[in-house]
Amino acid sequence: MVTEAERLLDALDDQQRVAAEALAGPVCVLAGAGTGKTRTITHRIAYGVATGVFPPKRVMALTFTTRAAAELRSRLAALGAPGIAARTFHSAALAQLNHFWPQVIGTPAPSVLDSKARVVARAAEVLRLGLPPAGLKDAASEIEYRKASAMGFDEYAAAAASRALPDGVDVDAMVRLQQLYETLKDEQRLIDFEDVLLATAGMIESEPQVATEVREQYRFFTVDEYQDVSPAQQALLTAWLGEHRDVCVVGDASQTIYSFAGAQADHLLRFGERPGATVVRLEHNYRSVDGVVRSANALMTGRRGALTLTAVRRAADPRDPAVQVRAFGSDAEEAQGVAQAVAAQLAGGTPPADVAVLVRINAQTALLEQALTGAGVPVTTGRSTRYFEQPVVRKAVELLRAAVAARVEEPLVKTVSDALRQLGHTHHAPEGPGEQRTQWELLDALGTLAEQAPPGTALPAFVADLAERAAAQHEPPRAAVTLLTLHAAKGLEWPVVFLVGCSEGLLPIAYARTPAELEEERRLLYVGVTRARDRLRLSWARSAAPRPGERRASRFLAELAPPGTRQTPGPSGTGTARARAAAAG
Repeated sequence: MVTEAERLLDALDDQQRVAAEALAGPVCVLAGAGTGKTRTITHRIAYGVATGVFPPKRVMALTFTTRAAAELRSRLAALGAPGIAARTFHSAALAQLNHFWPQVIGTPAPSVLDSKARVVARAAEVLRLGLPPAGLKDAASEIEYRKASAMGFDEYAAAAASRALPDGVDVDAMVRLQQLYETLKDEQRLIDFEDVLLATAGMIESEPQVATEVREQYRFFTVDEYQDVSPAQQALLTAWLGEHRDVCVVGDASQTIYSFAGAQADHLLRFGERPGATVVRLEHNYRSVDGVVRSANALMTGRRGALTLTAVRRAADPRDPAVQVRAFGSDAEEAQGVAQAVAAQLAGGTPPADVAVLVRINAQTALLEQALTGAGVPVTTGRSTRYFEQPVVRKAVELLRAAVAARVEEPLVKTVSDALRQLGHTHHAPEGPGEQRTQWELLDALGTLAEQAPPGTALPAFVADLAERAAAQHEPPRAAVTLLTLHAAKGLEWPVVFLVGCSEGLLPIAYARTPAELEEERRLLYVGVTRARDRLRLSWARSAAPRPGERRASRFLAELAPPGTRQTPGPSGTGTARARAAAAG
């Protein structure tokens, strides 16, 4: 007779079933994109509960977002395993810290900072660093990087020599800023989110009674997206486990896209070296058709930890290539071409919610939103902040409105440039990533809109056009095409994906120069490619016209779009031969 526990395994393929039945000791599930990792880990937990191996109250499932944790809880309840603790690292740690702090310290736990901005700003003011708001945000990101990486100040100083710091701040000043930040925070009995992890781990390691209670409560751990675990999170997981070995980690090294924030895929890649570890590979891709899977595999061939995916699905119409590449003369032409292609897709019966347009940086969305809206395509930006809602863009528009009220009669491009300069925009982009770079790109996109306005456009008409675009972004929610950055798209999927801006300087991004940074860009593109179920449409532009200078196609296109991939000319006449030549370098 088949038991209820055995029926849980009927829904799994052979690889997934091996993972689900591995209930004891350290288990590592290397799960490629679209291979059913969430199905696998939820069935594994439910199977462990159904067979009596896992007492439900002693199981902890860890992930990185509250949305993912809620999804785990929902699926587990549907599989007959309700009540499992599925949480983020931070929420689990904070609950324990609030519980044990009064017992160990004798006072209520400190308050957690919602944002580091105020304390960082105070520290910068005391040190007379003169950091603008964007620089303060970048400084806060450096604090998060140091603490997530579990670095002391000396160790951070060595690492910071190769990191992009806020303009005008050297390594010594950044270290002094971080030291003062910690002092000010402690004086006000405050902790930040990184402290929550570090303090909880420290309390478990230093207080035997705390360690005993924690390890008695939670005995069986599952960690999703393990490639994104930071040293601080790994230290906490190690403290939770103690001498126990029952932990299952799940991840894909090819989807490591948060190294800049402290994530280290080595935790995943070296997990199999643990004594007695079981390693299972999930490589049957159920999401994407074979053409998309071939391109994804080609992009990651030979990369450390890369899995080789096998497509379960075939394209419905072999005459409609799953992957196409299109080249355009300029960013504006690319935006218009993509918008027309999306509109044609919808006219052919594809629901808007089945289509996504993905970009590398938020600044790219301005032209695309304009083009899509102009083509009658409803757009949503999902979890991303819309372009015209960005604070620096709103400030720029306010300055332009003031110029209209003052009856400024300078040429449009000059007036817009003057306004952007007031907000710190310069002719050349800041070096490296960070908030200062992001704000420069957002402002630069506004300047591009002015440059591309029809000849003779006056400032009032330009500002009115901006207002119309901003208003269009605030329509009530409806079925719409999704416009997202690649980072925001992780974990999502669509039948049709348009991946825009596959050119040098965007993918890979201009400030990615070291081999490690370029590999992160490759993985980010891989994440974008594997979001597509049925059709992947890649495009790039030869220039940001009307500005001078030509771009080259992304170095990744030669691998991603091997011979045989359809390459379609854009309106500039850039066709297959030129696209391949540019991609090949």
